[in-house]
Parts: sequence; C-alpha cells; structure tokens
Amino acid sequence: MSPLGATLPFKADVPAGVDVDSIVAEVAADGVSAPASIEGDLLATVQRAQENGIDLGIVVVPDNPRHDSQLRDLATAVGAEDGGTVLVLSPGQVGSFSDTISRVTLEAGQDTTYTGNPVVAANNFVDTLVGPQAPWSLITVVLIVIVAAGAAVTAAAKVRRRNRVKAVDSSDDVDSSNDANAAPAPRT
Repeated sequence: MSPLGATLPFKADVPAGVDVDSIVAEVAADGVSAPASIEGDLLATVQRAQENGIDLGIVVVPDNPRHDSQLRDLATAVGAEDGGTVLVLSPGQVGSFSDTISRVTLEAGQDTTYTGNPVVAANNFVDTLVGPQAPWSLITVVLIVIVAAGAAVTAAAKVRRRNRVKAVDSSDDVDSSNDANAAPAPRT
C-alpha cells in the first residue's frame, strides 16, 4: 500500500496574504486582477490576446513570494477555476498556467517578462504567445526520418560488407581446394 501523500495532490502553495477567491472573481469579471493604476493598460493587453484567440487572465501581486513556484501555483489555481491562460506577475518573478498553450511556449513567454514593469511584461508575454512558433511537430518528423535513414544506410552497409566477406572467404576455399587437388610440382 502506498503512502497517502503519494496518491493525493498537494494543496497549491500560493504566496502568503493572497486571497485566491478574490483574484478568481476579479479575473472572471474582466480578465485582470491588479492595482487600479495599471488595470486599464493590462485590460488592453488582455483584449489584444483575445483578438489573437488567447483567453488570457493577468494577475499582479505586490510582493515577490518565497519561491517562484508559488506564482505558478497561483496561476494554476486561477486557471482551474476560470480556464484559459493565466499570467501571474510579481516585481521580480513570474508564473503561468494554460489549458491550451504548451509549457514550452509559456516558459518562452515568461522569459520575456522580467522587466519590472507589469504592463511591459504582459505585452512581451502576449507578443511571444502570438508570434511565430517553432514547428516542433515538423522538426520531430524530420529528425525521425534522418535517424531512420541513417539506420537503414548503416544496416545496408553491414549487409554488403558481410556478403563481400563471405564472397572472399568462398573464393579462398575454392582456391585452397584447387591447390589440394593439383598435382604436385615435379622435383628437379
């Protein structure tokens, strides 16, 4: 029997002093939970994301948490209630969640958010999400084809070498049997 902790998920570890229910309600209402002084600019960023097919919620917390993973946990908690993509920003850390965008793309977007300015950070994040992405499926298929072709060429070379060695060995056998059947050279 496995320990209970191994079968149940851990409770989300959100930053201290954060009211998740209040944040979820604000994000559900207009897509933003942030200080009033920057809410209008962040609403424009949410609107731009929506114009590009991304259901984005933005949360700004005033202080850095103990661990940056707490922001990801907060984003996950908000996303679990409201769905879509959630970006959580603090003065020096960032976390995100999405039920539609890959973790690789989210983290690429997060890499552009360390500006100290939540509005610039959110716009950089959206720019990354709506910008051109690497065609990972195509890259994977091409790499698989290259590896398979390399394996086929290697296998063909091994078969060819093995057949060549067998041909040389059998001609040596014929030569040595001819030598054994040949009449001895006359003595002089």
